[in-house]
Amino acid sequence: MFRTYTCGELRISDVNKQVTLAGWVQRSRRMGGMTFVDLRDRYGITQLVFNEEVDTPLCERANKLGREFVVQIKGTVSERFSKNGNMPTGDVEIIVSELNILNASVTPPFTIEDNTDGGDDIRMKYRYLDLRRNVVRANLELRHKMTMEIRRYLDNMGFLEVETPVLIGSTPEGARDFVVPSRMNPGQFYALPQSPQLFKQLLMVSGFDRYFQIVKCFRDEDLRADRQPEFTQIDCEMSFVEQEDVISTFEGMAKHLFKTIRGVELTGPFLRMPWSEAMKYYGSDKPDLRFGMKFVELMDILKGHGFSVFDDATYIGGICAEGAAVYTRKQLDALTDFVKKSQIGAKGMVYARIEADGNVKSSVDKFYSQEVLQQMKEAFGAKPGDLILILSGDDAMKTRKQLCELRLEMGNQLGLRDKNSFACLWVIDFPLFEWDEEQKRFMAMHHPFTSPKLEDVHLLDSDTGAVRANAYDMVVNGVEVGGGSIRIHDSELQNKMFGLLGFTSKRAHEQFGYLMDAFKYGAPPHGGLAYGLDRWVSLFAGLDSIRDCIAFPKNNSGRDVMIDAPATLESAQLEELNLIIDLKDHK
Repeated sequence: MFRTYTCGELRISDVNKQVTLAGWVQRSRRMGGMTFVDLRDRYGITQLVFNEEVDTPLCERANKLGREFVVQIKGTVSERFSKNGNMPTGDVEIIVSELNILNASVTPPFTIEDNTDGGDDIRMKYRYLDLRRNVVRANLELRHKMTMEIRRYLDNMGFLEVETPVLIGSTPEGARDFVVPSRMNPGQFYALPQSPQLFKQLLMVSGFDRYFQIVKCFRDEDLRADRQPEFTQIDCEMSFVEQEDVISTFEGMAKHLFKTIRGVELTGPFLRMPWSEAMKYYGSDKPDLRFGMKFVELMDILKGHGFSVFDDATYIGGICAEGAAVYTRKQLDALTDFVKKSQIGAKGMVYARIEADGNVKSSVDKFYSQEVLQQMKEAFGAKPGDLILILSGDDAMKTRKQLCELRLEMGNQLGLRDKNSFACLWVIDFPLFEWDEEQKRFMAMHHPFTSPKLEDVHLLDSDTGAVRANAYDMVVNGVEVGGGSIRIHDSELQNKMFGLLGFTSKRAHEQFGYLMDAFKYGAPPHGGLAYGLDRWVSLFAGLDSIRDCIAFPKNNSGRDVMIDAPATLESAQLEELNLIIDLKDHK
């Protein structure tokens, strides 16, 4: 056997045992005639001891060990004279009697330690080394534990895990597809699935009334901290259900994961918030409710007093940061610069401090009497020591989004976004459609298979934009961890939906005819949800990005710098696929 114990297993009760260990050399150090080596594997670190007086040749071999050498040792467990209370094996060490070098190593490009000296780029290039680090390995162990709990929960709820195809047809609604050329069908292409949406609906038609799949999905879209071109969904669908049934089932899953993975007991139902309320008071369909700073609209109070910025605005709104009146002019100028930067794009910011005596001191005092400023203070319920921050603009939706970014920034600066506290809610009653100004037509806010609220069906023709979707998103700490909807299961209503989205009957049949045909054979009412596994893991791990909970992620440009992909194909491959590459000018 290469080993009888792992490097994280031995304890004081194992003293005097003869053991065999194998692993990587973490570090070594010489102290007089003694050499100490820390041996590491996935399970931990054990200290090895080589004594020059006992075995000089063995000690000399140990002195030649470099970082990340793979070795096997045999020896006797001994109690450490100088114990290390920071490691589980810190009470013992191994007096080595035999050393076998299984594989030498060149010096790694960065230290394999929790606080490494390697930057993001170099660690991505040598990801297989980065995965040896405790902090990264722990994220993948967490991911494994979560998938096991997810499968256990869904199995207990009667769900069947069913695999769906990876090579499918392209559906050019929504995000861009990754496409795959077909050698056997020249000029034709598969697409990689953005989700198993249509297949899971077909499984409902097939009578598999509770389906799930932990599935890879693909979207060719711009990347950010919570996006990768390939990601993993916990994809689920249920038959003979209404919205309440789906929400109850998957709220239960969330509570199960919080309890079993994080040891957090969440009691009572999660808060539910209509989309319109989320946008009005937080400027986001995924509000972070770990802290307050709810928006207050100030049009009635601040408009019409000679301050042209506000007088010309169609929206004026603000937030109140408790205790932040101590902010200096330099800090307030920095906040103004923050809201004016390109990705936020506000023109400026107005602030008002609530003084100790209750008076309001504003950056636009000359335009407003103390009486008006007091009305503003009352609108916020502000107290002495609080700071009011105000934005305005000629587009209410855009200005609310800018105010949202300011709110989140203040939450960060005031330490209100604690990663060890959790605020969960369901955002419901989304619009079914959103208007695309460029294409001058309605688009599906979620996807074309989402059912409208039954009470809004009569508005489909007369007031299309007002129709609400039977859809729901779960949000935790300002992150959308999943969402879903009740689906359309009636072919007539589905055809109506396609028509409102600008599909001709021919195009709808070409792309989705198989689904429409299936509905004719008795489709049950059904609905579902997909959770983002990567987002759940990063949330529980306290990460700012999903990248470190994925074994081999892509960088911000969608590249795998370790294997240098994507890459060009050889001419023989292109010929076999009947492809000619004619690159457009990307200047």
